Amino acid sequence: ARAETENVRRQGQADVARAHKYAIEKFAEDLLPVKDALEQTVNAAASVAAETIKAGAELTLKSLNAAFGRAQITEIDPAGEKFDPHRHHAMQVVESDLPPNTVVTVFQKGYMINDRVLRPAMVTVSKTPESGGGNGAAA
Repeated sequence: ARAETENVRRQGQADVARAHKYAIEKFAEDLLPVKDALEQTVNAAASVAAETIKAGAELTLKSLNAAFGRAQITEIDPAGEKFDPHRHHAMQVVESDLPPNTVVTVFQKGYMINDRVLRPAMVTVSKTPESGGGNGAAA
């Protein structure tokens, strides 16, 4: 009985190790057509019109977005939203007519996988304009 328990434990550890090693396999399979399409675009770039390249890039992006969707990867594009330090990284703070702590500009979208931040969005955040700054400048 003790030997069987040890075998079951070892088999369980091996199963967990395989699961970790190959967990990304489905996502990698979903990305292969995206890579193929990008390679075709690069190889054809010199001999096709810019509109054709643009159309190919749009289809490739659509394919990539579908792969992200299947992997539960979602965009964080917070323009106009309240700043969230857990999902956004403030690159700068600027005076704005928007309410304080509102995302004014998105420099780079962020991404989440399920409910975990993969990369925060890089943003500019609003602050209340300084009033009466005493510099003598007329508005």
